[in-house]
Amino acid sequence: MLLTALRFSHQLLKDVVSKGDHVIDATMGNGNDTLFLAELVGSTGHVYAFDIQEQALQNTREKLAAYTERSTLFLAGHETIEEKIAIDQPIKAAIFNLGYLPKSDKQIITLPETTKQAMSAILKRLTVGGRMIVVIYYGHEGGETEKNEVLQFCQNLPQEKFSVLNYQFINQKNNPPILLCVEKKND
Repeated sequence: MLLTALRFSHQLLKDVVSKGDHVIDATMGNGNDTLFLAELVGSTGHVYAFDIQEQALQNTREKLAAYTERSTLFLAGHETIEEKIAIDQPIKAAIFNLGYLPKSDKQIITLPETTKQAMSAILKRLTVGGRMIVVIYYGHEGGETEKNEVLQFCQNLPQEKFSVLNYQFINQKNNPPILLCVEKKND
């Protein structure tokens, strides 16, 4: 069976993240990816997670109760990665789920400008062989614009430095998510 965007994103992360790695969940949401990453990095690694909603932070904190020593949760937008994570901190992987927090205010959405800012900050820190996963949910107001800008951002990455995969089911109705995987080739 072909993997859903969620399952494929986790497989792509599992393939490269090892114990001791540092990783980013750029859109903490309900904490599912944060928890998945915390398990992958083990007790010697670290997860940095970002969200602007207090509810996301609370949901994630509950899920990560057993992993507080290996995670830092920021009540801040992912555009603050540049100031919150040192430029010399190598990042093995990062994940974004663009759109809005499920079961919450659908007016609070990720925005193309802050998303591109965060992606740039991550790519500066990404290790060779590291991956940045971006799952684009765009079936909401503002989603189409963000989708187009993020796709253009990734299409314009230099092929000498990055490989970019686009994964989507094209025969599904209701705006099936698009998964992008950016892998760093070399410095």
